[in-house]
Amino acid sequence: MTTPTLNYLTTRLPSLLPKSTHLSDIRNPFRLLASLDRQNWAFFSVAFFAWTWDAFDFFTVSLTLPDLAKSFGRSRTEITWGITLVLMFRTVGAVAFGVVGDRYGRRWGFVVNNGLFVVLELATGFCQTYSQFLACRALFGIAMGGLYGNAAATALEDLPPIARGLMSGLLQQGYAFGYLLSTAFSRALVDTTPYGWRPLFWFGACPPVLIIGLRLLLPETRTYQKLKMERELKHQQQQDEEEGSGQEGGTGTRKKGVTHVFWEQGKQVMRKEWLLLTYMVLLMAGFNFMSHGSQDLYPVLLDTQFLFSRDQGTTIQVIANVGAMLGGTTVGFMSQFAGRRLSILVMCVLGGALLYPYTATDVANQGWGRIAAAAFWEQFAVQGAWGVIPAHLMELSPAKFRTFVVGTSYQLGNLVSSASSTIESTIGERFPLPPETTPDGTVVGQRCEYGKVICIFMGCVYAYVVVLTLLGPECLGRRFDRRDSEALEDTGVVFGEDHEQGFEIFQGAQVEREKRDRKGEEAV
Repeated sequence: MTTPTLNYLTTRLPSLLPKSTHLSDIRNPFRLLASLDRQNWAFFSVAFFAWTWDAFDFFTVSLTLPDLAKSFGRSRTEITWGITLVLMFRTVGAVAFGVVGDRYGRRWGFVVNNGLFVVLELATGFCQTYSQFLACRALFGIAMGGLYGNAAATALEDLPPIARGLMSGLLQQGYAFGYLLSTAFSRALVDTTPYGWRPLFWFGACPPVLIIGLRLLLPETRTYQKLKMERELKHQQQQDEEEGSGQEGGTGTRKKGVTHVFWEQGKQVMRKEWLLLTYMVLLMAGFNFMSHGSQDLYPVLLDTQFLFSRDQGTTIQVIANVGAMLGGTTVGFMSQFAGRRLSILVMCVLGGALLYPYTATDVANQGWGRIAAAAFWEQFAVQGAWGVIPAHLMELSPAKFRTFVVGTSYQLGNLVSSASSTIESTIGERFPLPPETTPDGTVVGQRCEYGKVICIFMGCVYAYVVVLTLLGPECLGRRFDRRDSEALEDTGVVFGEDHEQGFEIFQGAQVEREKRDRKGEEAV
């Protein structure tokens, strides 16, 4: 192990302590919200609602699992492949739409993503066979995978840095809000018409049409426009150099386009930052195991193990998602001065402590209310940790490929964790429970002890995330404009050696520059 790596590892624990410069950044959250201009709010709103509906469409399968199994004549474990395929194919969408977003702009990839949501949700609602259902969900995974990077960049990259933690937490809670809406509309639409589960998917195809219209009314983000101008300027400089060398040597050279400049920059990023990108993928694998492991089979646990009625199960899931939204927003805001890594670690400890009441509460003796409270605080912890992630990934990512890196690391993590619900369901079948009769007289025959499986599975996931977060880097407060991003990348910072040291050197220069700028403004 090299000396720089040892030096890096020795800083992991001390670097968790909040720095005085960050503690001085504590602001009234309402003033932070007021610091956003109209364009900031427009970009954030359209990204938030797109991410919300992305989650809505994803959870339609989890919430209709028994109905789908009955409709297609398959077991619940076989239907969970509809969830697994979505998670697996999201990586394809992240790579494809990430490249499009960084090369051609955030807007058109965003629009195409939502257009695919419309088509594929409608198609899922019309599926007649299990094979058709799996094909639609696999294609849906590509569309879903392409959205996250574009949405995060659209929502966050033009924001004032001081507001980034709060808005990151709010953005990530679009996922929980989508789950909440999916739960509510599932109760309203499933089995209330002659079409069973299908109206939920048909309804899911409608709101993306409005989201597309809103995004078409907005321009590209200011940050992307600056990066585009820089790329075009570099292309022009290369052309001038080639023409000059051609005149001197007597022969011309083939002109290289802006796309060539884009790919050259991409190769440089991969060479310099491959270890950091690997770390981000591994971290996102843990986070996706955390969310899917705690959520995907929880409706089935409430229904078959705890024997709750549909109304009771819906109420508990709504309470859990209210906790998730409060957790993500609160912890995202706190991470702006407490630090990204410390905030994640605290939430993992809280979530681990709550696993037993969340999954193994004695319903008969302790009642419905205690499970509702455990679900609220468990999802507060899970989504509290997640609330840090959009800003954390954006700050770690190279400026020129922010959409690609954020989206791809997130979705590759999803790929690694894609089988989480299938794993839990398969293991759960090894712990069968005897048939029971619900209070309304319904006999539940296929019952498994999913609570035990979820508890053990999530305990391992929390431990994994704690270790990775403790060892990982952090770039709290990094600015996203071109000048600052280039200055950081020019330090030659490499994760595992002197990532944070290089960032702190750069940040000191940035503070001095801002002081000079303020003095200049005061003089004017």
